[in-house]
Amino acid sequence: MGFGVLVARAATSDESSSPKPAAACARSLFFNFQGIKDSRDQEVPVWHVPDSPVFFFEEGMTIDADGAPNTYNADNTGIDDLSNAGEPGNWGALAVDPDGEPFIQGADDPFPGYYVSMTALADRTKRINDPRRYVDASKIPYIVLPHSVAQQAGANLGDFGVVVNLRNGKVSNAIFADIGTMGEGSVALADNLGIFSDARRGGTRDGLLYMIFGGSGNGKPRSNDEINEQASTLLQSFGGMERATSCSADLAAAR
Repeated sequence: MGFGVLVARAATSDESSSPKPAAACARSLFFNFQGIKDSRDQEVPVWHVPDSPVFFFEEGMTIDADGAPNTYNADNTGIDDLSNAGEPGNWGALAVDPDGEPFIQGADDPFPGYYVSMTALADRTKRINDPRRYVDASKIPYIVLPHSVAQQAGANLGDFGVVVNLRNGKVSNAIFADIGTMGEGSVALADNLGIFSDARRGGTRDGLLYMIFGGSGNGKPRSNDEINEQASTLLQSFGGMERATSCSADLAAAR
């Protein structure tokens, strides 16, 4: 069912069987995030539902490939540009040894010769140089948030979320797995939403609704089945897709 159909249903349903959109999505401005993205100023209103850990915002999506074992290598032929991993002495997206040198995958690893790419969410039971310690962007739909947004909104790594592509109606469950820019998601998340998922050239400038359920996770990576089960349950408790899309319609009216 497309997004437009959902919004229309929320707006025209009989009052006795469905709440009005305004009542269904009582919301207040949480804070305005201000930053720089793609060399342009960025201001994103972050909204929340009173007496609820749910917060949401609308933005585009840049593609994060971190955590995938074939993301970076010394020849810069991985799925993302090596410059996005940082630089010598400051490798923000690579697992490094005590001397600051990136770990290189060995013969028993998924992509021998490639660097070990990190995500902020990690399986702490595995070694720091094990590619399986991190959340694989090519397989797991994950959301990226700036540290300041997570801190202000009360989100923890491992919390669950739902992302809606407002242009085509596609929906994906997701997990908050990395720290970065506002409006950023994994390769797998982009694939689920019908967005060009190439980490070097993909993404979209706008048209996505991000909804995060603060405090819903356990601080650990999860499988796709777990993400789908947990996020779907949380969304239904919130009021389902009808309430989520009424939130987006409400935001559009407020702009």
